[in-house]
Amino acid sequence: MGFTSWWHWAIVIVVLLILFGSKKLPDAARGLGQSLRIFKSEVKEMQKDDAADTNAAAPTDPSQRELPAGDNTQPAAQPNADVKKSA
Repeated sequence: MGFTSWWHWAIVIVVLLILFGSKKLPDAARGLGQSLRIFKSEVKEMQKDDAADTNAAAPTDPSQRELPAGDNTQPAAQPNADVKKSA
């Protein structure tokens, strides 16, 4: 005895018509449809972006990989590095 019998749905429909009227329900349904369409397109774009990031992050050819940026600073010169110290 759940919410699936036909008379439950009839009561819900009658209550919705009383509350919102016959003019507001089509507008609400149209707005809901547009919102779902926008949401669906945004989800597709996010999936495309994730796939593109995954493909760009892991190239299949090892020779195509980028090397990490190295430290370009020169080591500090030691003035007496060539002179041997005697003990």
